Amino acid sequence: MAVQTQNYDVLSSVNEPLVNRYASRRKSVFAETYDPENDDEDEGARAIFPKTDEQRARLCDSVKNILLFRSLDKEQMNEVLDAMFEKIVQAKDYIIKQGDDGDNFYVIESGIYNAYVGEDQKHIHTYDNRGSFGELALLYNMPRAATIQAETDGKLWAMDRQTFRRILLKSAFRKRKMYEALLDAVPMLKTLQNYERMNLADALIPQTYAKGDRIIKQGDAADGMYFIEDGKVSIRIQQDAGEVEISNLEKGGYFGELALVTHRPRAASAYAVDNVKVAFLDVDAFERLLGPCMNLMKRNIGDYETQLVKIFGSKNNITDIR
Repeated sequence: MAVQTQNYDVLSSVNEPLVNRYASRRKSVFAETYDPENDDEDEGARAIFPKTDEQRARLCDSVKNILLFRSLDKEQMNEVLDAMFEKIVQAKDYIIKQGDDGDNFYVIESGIYNAYVGEDQKHIHTYDNRGSFGELALLYNMPRAATIQAETDGKLWAMDRQTFRRILLKSAFRKRKMYEALLDAVPMLKTLQNYERMNLADALIPQTYAKGDRIIKQGDAADGMYFIEDGKVSIRIQQDAGEVEISNLEKGGYFGELALVTHRPRAASAYAVDNVKVAFLDVDAFERLLGPCMNLMKRNIGDYETQLVKIFGSKNNITDIR
């Protein structure tokens, strides 16, 4: 029975005969470096593999749940789609060999693939018509950690190592710089060390909302909190007479944390007053990264209750946010 692990770094070229593949392979790529801060590469030189509408639709469906791409914006995601090329796999093909240099990152469109490790080639995992693999060797200049063999015919989408490193590493660098500036403006986060803010910046996910969109709904289970990058957000509480605005937040503000601190449903709804960009922090990352801020957030609960009493006249008239 396969061990349920994910994202083994187990990829290489697909359709080349083994003899030719090893004869033509680079001796080593471990000396390669990439500095996103000094990358001024001409955008016109980026890799583009033309695709039919049908191919692009299949590729979009294959990559939509790949965690590695979650933080990419629309333009960066289009660059990923442009740069990927299709590979047809036949049953019994070796996709990569353990110890090889990493050449491509792969996303599975179809097919079943088995991963093997060690001198005895122990079977450790089966990819069944979805998933991705190969990123570790490309990101960290490591040799392939396992062998992958196709159990069935299938299709893969591949991206070469240089394009992968440029898009993913440059995206991560830009995102970190952008979010570090945003987080520096949040008073609550002043208690975090610099490295803690960097880890927080790496965990944030960009989201956009149009004017009038509801971002969170009162009474729903909490899945994360939000930092406002741009625009205004209205915080409202549902009362017998309808929704009442209790706060209006702008860039540098944050919301959604109270339900995470209290482990209760959402105490209010949040709406985009105009077009809004937010950075979303999911509940797992919140619990892992914001421990040093927890006492301050708990103190904020009392501040909110005081504010609500001023608005409604009595705490008996408001939803218990604890």
